Amino acid sequence: MTSGTVRGWALELPGAHEEETWGAATFRVGAKIFAVLRAEDGTASVKANPADQAELIAGDPATYAVASHVGRFGWVRVTLSSADPVELRSVVLEAWRRTAPKRLQLALPDDLRALLPRR
Repeated sequence: MTSGTVRGWALELPGAHEEETWGAATFRVGAKIFAVLRAEDGTASVKANPADQAELIAGDPATYAVASHVGRFGWVRVTLSSADPVELRSVVLEAWRRTAPKRLQLALPDDLRALLPRR
């Protein structure tokens, strides 16, 4: 798993753009951040809720951890080198869905919609 792959996944989502903040690449919909990529240390922080955060960490504690600063809101830190690509793509998609307005969610292509976890 590479930072370039995560960047590509984030930027293919409707309304998403990249902005450098805090010395890292942040991925946003409007002004709202849904993922932060720290290529220099091979990690990403991804928006989640506390229940999903707990599930991800319990399922793979070598890959997922509570993110610094925003972990109390459910964000997870991901070690990219050990992440399962299928699972991480779903996590990034769900982070985008939590952030994007309904009109952009409706614009999500069917092939990507199929990768979202069921609510």
